[in-house]
Amino acid sequence: MRPAAIIFDFDGVIADSEALANQVLAEALTDLGLPTTLEDCYARYLGKRWGEVLALAAAGLGRPLPDDFAAQLEQATLERFRRDLREVPGASAFIRALGALPRAIASSSAMARLHLCLDVLGLGAAFGDAVFSADLVERGKPHPDIFLLAAERLAIAPEACVVIEDSPSGVIAAKAAGMRVIGLCAASHLTAGHAARLGDAGADALAGSWEDIARLLEAPAAA
Repeated sequence: MRPAAIIFDFDGVIADSEALANQVLAEALTDLGLPTTLEDCYARYLGKRWGEVLALAAAGLGRPLPDDFAAQLEQATLERFRRDLREVPGASAFIRALGALPRAIASSSAMARLHLCLDVLGLGAAFGDAVFSADLVERGKPHPDIFLLAAERLAIAPEACVVIEDSPSGVIAAKAAGMRVIGLCAASHLTAGHAARLGDAGADALAGSWEDIARLLEAPAAA
């Protein structure tokens, strides 16, 4: 009894991108005069909405950020992805083993970033048009809108979908959409205790690797 469709979060699930993105942010803030390490970024900004990140950074700096800060940071991040982005180990093998099973990406990242990363990872053809950004919905995670949009476009009932997520807000969003959720803890940026946070958010099962997810989906009662 496999799911009728699988909906993937992207950053930290397919692309091991959070460490790279936060390193670029740390470098940019340090250049502005706010000394920031990668670990500082994880502690202060990880999991927050972009507006919150900018407000916290400006407060730490003690002055407004430059008007072009967001645009320059996005460009620097995309350049780093082109050069250094890697997949979460096992992601592409899992996706290619799905055969014709319907699948989609439902991510908080911008569409341009998603398509660039998929191209870098060689996975664009694996998803085709089934790539959905929070840019397409009124409310982002932890609201269910992006997951409901993905299910609608796939023409699959939400309750027949399984979501793979790595963030508590994503787990909450998927559960609010009426979907089963597997919390994945396999990306390089995750810290101790993250699995417990996903469980507290409502994940139906937890996995430490894509191999674990493959086993869970063979035993759907556990997922």
